Amino acid sequence: MTLPTIKQGRIDHVIQMLGELPEFDSTPSLDEIVARIGSVPHLVLTAYVDSKQAGFKIGYERDGAFYSWLGGVLPQYRRSGVAAKLAEIQEEWAKSQGYKTIWMKTRNRFPAMLTMAVGRGFQITGFDPRDEIGEHRIVLTKSL
Repeated sequence: MTLPTIKQGRIDHVIQMLGELPEFDSTPSLDEIVARIGSVPHLVLTAYVDSKQAGFKIGYERDGAFYSWLGGVLPQYRRSGVAAKLAEIQEEWAKSQGYKTIWMKTRNRFPAMLTMAVGRGFQITGFDPRDEIGEHRIVLTKSL
């Protein structure tokens, strides 16, 4: 498989890909995404493999740090370095913008995301329990 190309993305492309990700029970609408990121510094990235959309990552400034909010890789492009490349570019951008810390949340039911984050140097810094074990939120932070 070809290495991914990462470009600054468009929210409408993200909306399209969100609908193709089986893990998301519900997805934010265009208006919800714009409401969350529209008035603060943010970055929308899209990954392409052979000129086809393969994944995305959205982050924005939150509580004085950069929050890696939402991302995903289409099933046919998983385990090919797309997520890692998106994360690398996002972290480089955040650092270039003067952020000292990047943080994220993942759910207990996404062990691949947790493993990737820890492998990239994130540390578990918080836990938000929910009614279902798989829905527990795990907060991870990394110094840039």
